[in-house]
Amino acid sequence: MTHTFAICAYKESSYLEACIKSLRKQTVKSNIIIATSTPNDLIRGLAEKYELPLFINEGETGITGDWNFAYSCADTDLITIAHQDDVYLPDYTEKLLKAMEKCKDPIIYFTDYAELRNGRIVASNKLLKIKRIMLLPLIPGFSRRSRFIRRRVLSMGNPICCPSVTFYREKCGEKPFDSGFKASCDWQAWEKLSKLKGTFYYKAKPLMYHRIHEESETSHVLSDTGRTFEDLQMYEKFWPKPIARFLAKKYSKSEESNTVDE
Repeated sequence: MTHTFAICAYKESSYLEACIKSLRKQTVKSNIIIATSTPNDLIRGLAEKYELPLFINEGETGITGDWNFAYSCADTDLITIAHQDDVYLPDYTEKLLKAMEKCKDPIIYFTDYAELRNGRIVASNKLLKIKRIMLLPLIPGFSRRSRFIRRRVLSMGNPICCPSVTFYREKCGEKPFDSGFKASCDWQAWEKLSKLKGTFYYKAKPLMYHRIHEESETSHVLSDTGRTFEDLQMYEKFWPKPIARFLAKKYSKSEESNTVDE
């Protein structure tokens, strides 16, 4: 199978070059492209410096529009939407391709992750521990193809780290993300894909670092009052409304650790 890292670049991130360098240091090489709806000298300069194809989104913008556009710019079987602030460990691609060689009917592949906070690696905290516990049912090989198990996992929240995910285009289609959601658009995508026949391959090893900082899009959407409403909508896909309201309230509390000051 062939693979592309599609970097979704936005405005002027001081971390974009670190992301690019981490992708170029992969032990097994694959394609790297940059997609943006906010072209500027920084992004153009880094694309030129590292000789990377640059694609400009002139259509639907916003998180789902930008992610779908970055995804559409790749022409390979496997696509990882790399977030500009994050860092991928050198063996991410190697582990991905080895897994896909033996994986039957893949839908998505995703990994465990650590956080980057104020320049240091945080391998474990309350949120990471909760997400790892939630994903335990997906570790055994037999459970990866179970729609029932993965939907029960997703019914309790969204433990899947979006930038760690690689999509198999044949199963995920041309637009994995649906417009209308902002904060929970990735959870919505996993819920939709969880209904398909195939494999959710979870690699229970941290193979990337997700950066937490004040300017990140994650921090912005977590401060948006619409987050709780979107979470409620997601829980209602799995539960009666009274239970969904209870879970949404608890989930919003757990996500509060996704801040710089932890």
